[in-house]
Amino acid sequence: MSALFSPFTLKEVRLRNRIAVSPMCQYSAEEGVANDWHTVHYASLARGGAGLVVVEATAVSPEGRITPYCLGLWNDAQAKALAQVAAGIKKAGAVPGIQIAHAGRKASANRPWEGDDHLPESDPRAWTPISPSAIPFGANLPRVPREMTLEDIARVQRDFVAAARRALEAGFEWLELHFAHGYLAQSFFSVHANQRTDAYGGDAERRGRFLRETLAAVREVWPERLPLTARFGVIEFDGRDEETLAESIELARAFRRLGLDLLDVSIGFSTPAAKIPWAPAFMVPIAARVREATGLPVASSWGIDVPATANEAVARQRLDLVMVARAHLANPHWPYKAALELGEERPSWVLPAPYAHWLERYGRA
Repeated sequence: MSALFSPFTLKEVRLRNRIAVSPMCQYSAEEGVANDWHTVHYASLARGGAGLVVVEATAVSPEGRITPYCLGLWNDAQAKALAQVAAGIKKAGAVPGIQIAHAGRKASANRPWEGDDHLPESDPRAWTPISPSAIPFGANLPRVPREMTLEDIARVQRDFVAAARRALEAGFEWLELHFAHGYLAQSFFSVHANQRTDAYGGDAERRGRFLRETLAAVREVWPERLPLTARFGVIEFDGRDEETLAESIELARAFRRLGLDLLDVSIGFSTPAAKIPWAPAFMVPIAARVREATGLPVASSWGIDVPATANEAVARQRLDLVMVARAHLANPHWPYKAALELGEERPSWVLPAPYAHWLERYGRA
């Protein structure tokens, strides 16, 4: 068996392989409520053979949405709808995971295919974004956010806790905190977004306080038997990469002490001026450094969609899980493709019986 198809156990959760579907926003909800699109979409991805399917960034409050069409988990109606999504994933053989998030200064935006920019303030769907400091992201997201008060910080942290409770009640078995991609938590840690002079701004220790406190608060309500993970942007590609990475590793060590079980290593995306060296699997060496320095299991994504590359990352113990995103949109049965290319003896075993039987018997044609 190839390394990519070896099982992976974290806490009391066992994944059938090392392939995870990365959270990918669908921007298809109404009032934050999942619908038939989400139920079918996520069940289809799970049937494709991945070990873990992580539901897209799900807002912990209305202001935490990226767009008006993002999923939410701030009320019981949303939790009830997401329970169907979680059940569909599990019935298809994958572990149901969910990413909870607050968009911060990138909130109140149009969907990517409708402009991917801030909604005009005159738009009745718009709201005022919040952030550690009143600094806009820039580029296509120019709106100046409102600087958060200490009361805002405490409220948002309570929202994360409440969303985690609802995620558990909905049947999710893997929780990911979204601490990346220029959204609220990443903005607290970023020198590009945080110019506070109080206990939540300044040096890396204080800039990391919101993230540490939020993680600790969620850890109190999320069961020890289930994985608590975070997606964290450890590097910005902004010219201070080694400094940022060193600060990120120190913060990740604190995450581990606070009870984090796995780190999904990603990019900060906190400044439009970043010069990201896009290339296949370019984040794998960085994730491996984080793994070695912190002792945390790690996952990562960004162009790890060639089966041989994914397998090598696991076999060389650079990654524990491979997050495969857009390749799963192009082919929900990407794990089957990977099994074929890696020479698995019976590649169709990753599929449900109504598919596997015929492919096993008659071949791919």
